Amino acid sequence: MGTVNDEFTIRFSPTPRGAHLARRLVAERLDAWGHPHTSTANETLTLITAELTANAVRHGHVPGRDFEVRLTSTGRILRVEVSDTRTERVPSLSLDEPPGDAESGRGLLLVAALADEWGTMPRVNAPGKTVWAVLAFS
Repeated sequence: MGTVNDEFTIRFSPTPRGAHLARRLVAERLDAWGHPHTSTANETLTLITAELTANAVRHGHVPGRDFEVRLTSTGRILRVEVSDTRTERVPSLSLDEPPGDAESGRGLLLVAALADEWGTMPRVNAPGKTVWAVLAFS
């Protein structure tokens, strides 16, 4: 990945309110970095962040443990990472469409469609996993 020009990392409570706050702060930080709220880069990465943080709250929640969001800008690459402390619930990279009547299961399909790349990795220096997405812009 090249030299990081900007970086923002913060922890949130594993609640819907924490996920909402994470999404809002990512949008604000991107705006401060020169990607206005109405830009494609800001809107897209904010939506990806919303999906990843919702999953961290719903599927990665461990009582008493926060989730973390890391946002970086490297040249024309934006990367968001959402880390939680649950090791046994790693999302599959081979995504299948859920049944038509399913009420959930489409968030990572959306992430895969919007991101230029995405994936998972074990957390560094802590238990759990990190789900990341990369967005390249011009």
